[in-house]
Amino acid sequence: MNTKEPFETLVARHGPVVWRVCRAVLNSSADAEDAWSETFLAALRAYPELPVTANVQAWLVTIAHRKAVDVVRARSRAAVPMASLPEPPAHRDDPHEHDSPLWAAVAALPPKQRRVLAYRHLGGLPYRQIAELLGGTPEAARRAAADGLATLRRTLPEPLAGTRPGTRTPSDRTGDHR
Repeated sequence: MNTKEPFETLVARHGPVVWRVCRAVLNSSADAEDAWSETFLAALRAYPELPVTANVQAWLVTIAHRKAVDVVRARSRAAVPMASLPEPPAHRDDPHEHDSPLWAAVAALPPKQRRVLAYRHLGGLPYRQIAELLGGTPEAARRAAADGLATLRRTLPEPLAGTRPGTRTPSDRTGDHR
């Protein structure tokens, strides 16, 4: 008999991946914080109906993508003038991580390349699912990822250029590129 694990366990296990995906897509810690929270609120509501056999990480990354797009749309509709800057939000990860040359280079990528790299290397999604999220074909998603990685390798300082962002997925090792 398969049973679902408690939702709190999912947040603890997948929260950092969802955070990195939101942060990479949105380029703003405040917006990423909003998308992260909205992702887990939506997931909490839908979790009882999720099949036990579902790929929870892919499900959460998909929700995070949609919530990130919602945040971008909301921010673009309503500019709010402010007399002074608000306090920076507390970070869920190392506060200096996003000040690194790697994150600056990722932020400088075209939006599609940045999103594909985030979903592939931070979220672990196959190119087929990335294509469904962003619209297009798996081949186009694969090309955007290759172009983004090539740009990162060209623009990053030498010690970072040899490293790959994120982790490799099992499909990377087996050659299954779905």
